[in-house]
Amino acid sequence: MIFVFVLVALLVLGLFGVLHWYAWRRLVRDTTRGPGLARRVGTVVFIAGPVLMVAGFASERAHAPFWLQQTLTWPGFMWLALSLYLFLALLAGELVRPLVSRLVARRAPAPARQPEPLVREPEPVPAGAQPAEAAEAAEPGQRTPPSATEPPAPTAPATPATSTDPSRRLFVSRVVGGAVAAAALGTVGYGTYGVVRGPRLKRVTVPLAKLPRAAHGFRIAVVSDIHLSPMLGRGFAQKVVDTINSTQPDLIAVVGDLVDGDVADLGPAAAPLAGLKARHGSYFVTGNHEYISGAEQWVEEVRRLGLTPLENARRELPYLDLAGVNDIAGEDEGRGPDFAKALGDRDTSRAVVLMAHQPVQIHDAVDHGVDLQLSGHTHGGQMWPMTYVAEAANPTLAGLERYGDTQLYVSRGAGAWGPPVRVGAPSDITVVELASKQA
Repeated sequence: MIFVFVLVALLVLGLFGVLHWYAWRRLVRDTTRGPGLARRVGTVVFIAGPVLMVAGFASERAHAPFWLQQTLTWPGFMWLALSLYLFLALLAGELVRPLVSRLVARRAPAPARQPEPLVREPEPVPAGAQPAEAAEAAEPGQRTPPSATEPPAPTAPATPATSTDPSRRLFVSRVVGGAVAAAALGTVGYGTYGVVRGPRLKRVTVPLAKLPRAAHGFRIAVVSDIHLSPMLGRGFAQKVVDTINSTQPDLIAVVGDLVDGDVADLGPAAAPLAGLKARHGSYFVTGNHEYISGAEQWVEEVRRLGLTPLENARRELPYLDLAGVNDIAGEDEGRGPDFAKALGDRDTSRAVVLMAHQPVQIHDAVDHGVDLQLSGHTHGGQMWPMTYVAEAANPTLAGLERYGDTQLYVSRGAGAWGPPVRVGAPSDITVVELASKQA
């Protein structure tokens, strides 16, 4: 098993190295004239970027000093996002490069045509004349044609019509390379702004057959995947809290992946969560990243901040039951999801809402008669085209879907894992408004 893991890791690193070499060749070597300052700087960037990326991930997993994590993760994780869109833009650039070359060649001025030298036809030589006599027969100033025994004079080789002017090739490389760099930087810049500005509000109405008329319009603020980290800290958490509180919800559901790190490092970043306000309280379930960071310490921390952890547990609220199960990742620690404990022995005539981090838990929810499951985990794919990978790995990528008698709502999440960049998958906090069919 270890051998297979090492082999796969080496293959991935090898592929990553080849892609970086290709990007360096197109964006640095082909756009510079010789080994000057520009080429040296570009080469350093393409070496330092992947090194910092690996170092950033390693420092976070090894729980290195927090200042070191912050120093390494910002440039390293941002390089991960930038390199993804550089590779994609370069592939598009290869498709348009021939067209750019033709356009440049068409607009280039034609080279000046040199006049051909005037060659006079030699006078005919009488039959049987000797070479000396032939020379005498020629007019003064006229060159005697070479004899058959003399080698022909060397001529300059003709330049093929299809050869490319080096300066023209350099110009095309710079045009295409500049467009590639601008597209990648613009995409990553816009995607970063979409995260750091804070999540946007969504509103979804979900009808529940068992919900009483008195609970019509009950509002649950759903937030998942905040991912407080060395890159997203206290300021980001405060934006999340302010956005949730502005909706004046009846209940707040924090559906896992709150953090990427220890309480000792990220406790101050999570402190604003103490300001969450809802009439029926704030609840929390673990996500897979809590088990990477230390689930037990974070369960205690969120409890200290005023949230109620639901570890395979259920609460009976005035109009419905709220249940929560641990994430699947907890199985390795003997603390996995237990649906029977959370949902067994309840009044099945009451509507029940389940908090479960991963959408794949919907099948167990259906088996246990859940009316609505609230999940996150997918990030909506976070960065296109990774959306296709996330869609293949989850029954629902984002939004509301029905599975039998159970409805599943999946939030794209408020934050981001790794690079704080989202492309084609905007972050959100969702207000789920429950509707009674009796209303």
